[in-house]
Formats: sequence, C-alpha cells, structure tokens
Amino acid sequence: MIIFKLLLESFRQAFQALRSNKLRTILSLLGIMIGIYSIIIVKSAVDSFQDSIMNGFSELGSDVIYLDKYPWDEEDRNGWWKYAKRPEPSLDDYSTINKKAKLAEAASFTIFMGGKTIKYKSSNVGNAFIMGVSEEYEQISSLQFEKGRFFSNLEDANARDVVILGSAISKALFPREEALGKPVKLMGKKYRVIGVLKEEGESMFNMINLDEAIMLSLNNIRRLVPIQNNNSIGRMLQVKAKSGISLEEVKSEIAGIIRSKRKLKPREEDNFSLNEISMLSRMLESIFGVVNIAGYFIGFFALVVGMFSVANIMFVSVKERTSLIGVKKALGAKQYIILTEFLIEAIILCLIGGLVGIIFVFLTLKVISAVAPLELYLSLTNLMIGLICSIVVGLLAGIIPAIIASGLDPVVAIRS
Repeated sequence: MIIFKLLLESFRQAFQALRSNKLRTILSLLGIMIGIYSIIIVKSAVDSFQDSIMNGFSELGSDVIYLDKYPWDEEDRNGWWKYAKRPEPSLDDYSTINKKAKLAEAASFTIFMGGKTIKYKSSNVGNAFIMGVSEEYEQISSLQFEKGRFFSNLEDANARDVVILGSAISKALFPREEALGKPVKLMGKKYRVIGVLKEEGESMFNMINLDEAIMLSLNNIRRLVPIQNNNSIGRMLQVKAKSGISLEEVKSEIAGIIRSKRKLKPREEDNFSLNEISMLSRMLESIFGVVNIAGYFIGFFALVVGMFSVANIMFVSVKERTSLIGVKKALGAKQYIILTEFLIEAIILCLIGGLVGIIFVFLTLKVISAVAPLELYLSLTNLMIGLICSIVVGLLAGIIPAIIASGLDPVVAIRS
C-alpha cells in the first residue's frame, strides 16, 4: 500500500507540474523528445534497412559460394585494374566444378541480358531483363512459383522453346488471361509459358529483381547468343555446399579445382575470387555501425540538454513544495520516501517526453513507408531502448533535487 500510494502521489505531482506551467514543462521535455526521437529513428531505420538488405541477400543463399573475377570485400580501389584482367567465369568452369567437386551439392551457371522485347498479341514489354539459367538454378536459389513449374531435364537438355515469367512481366502481358501455355515472342522466336514466379514485391534491395525477369534454359539461350568472350553478357557461377559442410571447406576444394583447370602454377596468385554473402554482411555492418553511432551522438547531446531541463523543473518543484516536505517529515515520512517520490516524479516526466518522441518516430516511419518502396518499422527492442533511456535520464535528472528534498530539516522546511 505504501508503494502504491507513493507511485500515485508521484504521478499526481508530475501531472501537477505539467498543468501548472505547461509551456515551461513542454520546453523542458523538448530535449528528451528530440533525444529519444534521434536515437530511435536512426536505430529503427538502420534495422529496417538491414533486414531489407539481408532479405534481398537471402535469395542468393547463405550456403552458396560465388565464383567471380572481382572480390566483393576489396577495399583497394587501385586493385580494380588487376581484377578486370582476370577471365570471366565460364561454362567450362561450371562443367568442371560439377564433375569434380565432392563437397558441393550443386553448381549452377546463369547469364544476364537486357534490352529485349517480349510480345503477346498486342501486348509487349520493352527492355526486358532475361536470365539464362542452368538446370541446377532452382535447387540453389529456391524459386517460388505462383503457377506452373521450372524447366524439366528434358526441356533443358533439348533446349526446348519454353519460358518462365516474373510476376510483373506476366501481369503486363496477360492482364486478363491465364499465362500458362500461352505463346509469347522473344528474340524473333516463339516460346510457350510454363511457369510464373511468385511476386516478391517492391524492394530497394532485391539483388535480382525476379518480378521483372524472363527465364530461359541455359542450353536454349546458348543457341541464340554467343556466350564465350561476350563482355555484354553478365554471368554468375554459384556453388551450393552440401548439408553439414562448411563454406571454407567448399571454397578450398573449389579453389583447387579452378586452379588446376586454369593451369595456375603453385606460386601464381589466384585469377578468380570466391565470394559469399557474409562478406557483404560484414561490410554493411560496419557502415550501419557508423550510422548508429551518429544517431547516438546526436541523441546523447539532446538528452543531456533535456536532463538539465528536467532537473531544473525538479529544483523548482522542491522549492515550491518545501513546506509540504517539512510537514511530511514532521509526520514521520522517512528520507527514502521523499527521495523515491521525487525520483519517480522525474522519471515520469522523462517517460512522458520519451513516449511523445516514440510516437513521432512511429508516425515518421509510417509516412516514409507509405511513400517509399521500403517497409520501415518500430521494433519492440527499439521501443524498450527508448523507454529505458527515458528512465535513466529521469534518474540522473532527479537524483540531486531528490537528495536535497530528502535532506531538508522538517522545522526549517515548515518555516520556509
């Protein structure tokens, strides 16, 4: 009952301070609001960006190695010319890995082309993005289909004229019709639609925008376009590790296979790079870490200003209630009761400022999410961080006024 009465009295005094001088209290709490807002808005934005980017990376696979001429984590800008001279991943590399790799579950080869037009009757999509994928691509990338299926082994081996459409391409070509089984025209040839991919939705960080992709089998597109030594074609060679095998073991095996295939001498440097998603993750963590520190830095100074402002309110409150404190002590109130009462009052004031700041964070994130292709959110963790920061600032702001109030002599206090 004593604790309940203490809390009730502290709430009453805090709201009395708000009512008695609204402008002074609001201006004093402004620092708390700005500080909490700065910290939580930056942290929420960073967390949302990280989640969105990692979701974009996830379609590339966390257990997949990428053979490329460029390393993803290279920091030496001058090294670009050295890497540019390296050979591109080739069909021979892909074939050799599939034949010799013992620790890999599968390897796939993908080529990328742009600037093509796909047509169906009077509908067409210009500047289409085309992917030529090997038969292992579905296994490595875990494609999700809204309708239809992936290429069968027979269709891939015989280079059949069949195509898989991304969700956006399918909707543009077939706004009121079923896409499956329909003939479309691409690069002067007719193709039959055998699958439509599930919609991924808008995202700033999709590594491969499958919604706007057109997939052909690798063997089919090889009959139409020369792949070897064609610098206008993008290419990607993926190697998926077997279950229970670490990426480092697979990388070591693949490095040996490619060095042998490319006839590199023991002392010669690799003319290829083996990349993994964790490289990009580490780079992003360092970048986001700097952004978080900036948010904390700005928020810290705003909270310091707010803390002194709330401390000022508490000093005024002690001055205004000196005689009341004397009466309470004369009636037997202990020092810790007076101390706790003023501390709780300071914490409540800071919590009010913090909650207002969090409400503004929530509204800001909602507005940005509505106008940008990115889902920003306020997590429970960040909400708790905001509330805990408010409590800590309240304790620091109220401790000296509370000690002064609890140490007053009852006789002197009543006379004042």
